[in-house]
Amino acid sequence: MTNPQPADPKTPADEERQETLLEQMGGISGLIYSSVPVVVFVLANAFFGLNPAIWAALGAAALITVLRVVRKEPLQPAISGFFGVGIAVFIAYQTGDAKGFFLFGIWTALVYGGVFLVSIIIRRPLVGVVWSLLNGLGQSWRQDPVARRAYDLATLTFVAVFAARFIVQKWLYDEDLTGWLAFAKLAMGYPLFAIALAVTVWAVRKSTARQKEREAAEESDADVEARLREKYSDPA
Repeated sequence: MTNPQPADPKTPADEERQETLLEQMGGISGLIYSSVPVVVFVLANAFFGLNPAIWAALGAAALITVLRVVRKEPLQPAISGFFGVGIAVFIAYQTGDAKGFFLFGIWTALVYGGVFLVSIIIRRPLVGVVWSLLNGLGQSWRQDPVARRAYDLATLTFVAVFAARFIVQKWLYDEDLTGWLAFAKLAMGYPLFAIALAVTVWAVRKSTARQKEREAAEESDADVEARLREKYSDPA
């Protein structure tokens, strides 16, 4: 009686490849941290005015960065968030209006949406390109119409998300509804991103399944070719 073979241990590369997109963005804590400076800014502005709100938001972002260093969490999301808050408060300071805090995010949404849309038009959907680069999968999926359409749909979902953010928040900005603008920024942030992420997961699974089918078909063709060569290479 043979002993069962132990499962192959996961290599560091396998573990890194299995890291989810949410984890790459900082996990659930990263989602919470990104909301804190916005909430702090709005509350401080309502009770103390613009200048204290600016310093409060910067202080909150700095504390979050330090906290992530102490907890040895991924720094990239925290650093990006800190610089984002820095740009936002700079614009608010220059405009002299609290709603200026949200202006950078509004126009960033328009730029991102345009980039994602262009990637579909040139037949290089950004979701597929980025996912393949992050996971070292190559770009062979672009030759498969089914996989490319799946990534087109996922990329188009991000276009819709960014377009919705820009349209709604720009209108609130123009109407001077700063409180509702803050609410919209939070409500249309990660909740909408979660929808786009769900479509992305579906597209990745669809593309992966198609790749496995192609590989199986190629192996079958290679087996047939090998048998034919063996048959006709044998001496009579």
